Parts: sequence; C-alpha cells; structure tokens
Amino acid sequence: MDAYWAAPPVSRTLTALTAVTSCLIYGGLLDYRQIIFHLPWIFKFPWPEIWRFFSCFWLTGPQLSILFDTYFLWTYSSGLEKESGRFSQPGDFFIYIIFLGLVIVTTAGGILGGSIFTQALILGIAYTYSQDNKSKKASFFIISFNVMWLPWAMLLMTLIVGGPNAVMNQVTGLVAAHLYDFLTRLWPTFGGGKNYISTPNIVKRWFGGDRPNIQVRGYGTAYRQAAPSSGRGTSSGFGFSSPWGARGQGRRLGGG
Repeated sequence: MDAYWAAPPVSRTLTALTAVTSCLIYGGLLDYRQIIFHLPWIFKFPWPEIWRFFSCFWLTGPQLSILFDTYFLWTYSSGLEKESGRFSQPGDFFIYIIFLGLVIVTTAGGILGGSIFTQALILGIAYTYSQDNKSKKASFFIISFNVMWLPWAMLLMTLIVGGPNAVMNQVTGLVAAHLYDFLTRLWPTFGGGKNYISTPNIVKRWFGGDRPNIQVRGYGTAYRQAAPSSGRGTSSGFGFSSPWGARGQGRRLGGG
C-alpha cells in the first residue's frame, strides 16, 4: 500500500480502476453491459447513466490482455505523469487524460460506434510518451526498438489479434494525442498561436497546487510555491496571469 500511495495519483487510480473492473467482468461478477459506452443509456430518462463516459475506459482485453494492457497503461502513464516536462503543474496530466478521453469518445464512440476505448487511451498515452522519450528504447515482448515506433508496434499487434475494426477504434487514441500535442506545443511554438488548454485553478487545488511542497521528478527536483490566495497577480481559472504578479515588496532604494 505504501508503494501504491507513493505512485502518481492519476496513473495509480486509472490503473487500479482498469484492473479491478476487468477482473470483475471477466470473473463474472459484473455485467459487461453496465460499463460500455452507449448514448441512449447515458441520457436515459429519468435516470441517466453518466458513469459510462468514464467506465468505457476501464476494461482491457480478456485473458493475457488484462496483464499486458494494465502493464502498458501503468508504465507509460506513470512515466509521463512523473517525468514529462509538459505536465509540470499540478493537475496537468489529469487535464491531458480528460482531453484524450473527450476526443476518443467523440470519434470512436460518436462516429465509429465503438463501446470500449481502453486500448485507444493506452495508445494515445504511448504516443505522447514516445514523443517525449525519442532517445529511449522500448521492449515489446521479446523485441527491442526505438520508442518512437512503439505506437505503430501496438497498432500492428492489434491488427493481428483484433482485425481492422479494432485498429480503427484504437487509432482514435493516436489522433487524440497528436491533437493535444499540436494544440499545446506545435501550434503555439511554431505557428505563433495560443495554447487554450490550461489547467484551471480548481483542478490545481485538487492536486495540491495550493500547498507548498517539493516535487521530485525524473529530471530533477522542482520546488513549487503555493499560489497566493488573494491580491494582485493571482492566476485566473484558465491559466491567465498578470505581469505584475512577480513584484517584490516595493522597498525604497537606500532605505533600511
């Protein structure tokens, strides 16, 4: 339990939900139909089943896929949450997962008619991981290769095991991750645009953004100061801040 609570919060929660839900369903203790994405059931009157927006990301494939899907989900999501520079602020990785989920549900669910999107989410996370760790090696079963080829190796395996329809659903995760990368990095950096995907202050507070602490990351140690609760220079709910936020105490030169 100590190791579990010491793990990154979003990754450990998502992995635990996926592992437990998969074991319950394949063990016959939970009906598969209770978690799948199905719009008529989600907006059913008078009792809408809103949880299906989330539970459709918590089911792996059967048999050995429970082990492999859970392993890939944990490895690449925790690697991003702990070590990626693009998720340096509290709650950034949570917003990233929410963005991927919305795009996947819209494309794989709304357009392609899919019902379970766990592997699409894993592929999106693996794609972002491969973009942040281009010099690393990845192991896929007994084969070792540059991590940049990891998403394509996962798609190839899906094609062999599940066929073209499974690949079409899974590739929506790659589309979602690439769209996130474009909107938050490529367009602002090279296109002169603005990044509109920022973490609201309320989400930052959920992840301890209002408390000073020391954040140990894979590439160093970040000392984060608590956000001021009032006064000028505080950030708005959408990440905008005043240029006067870094002012000092205004001491007069030559004073005591």
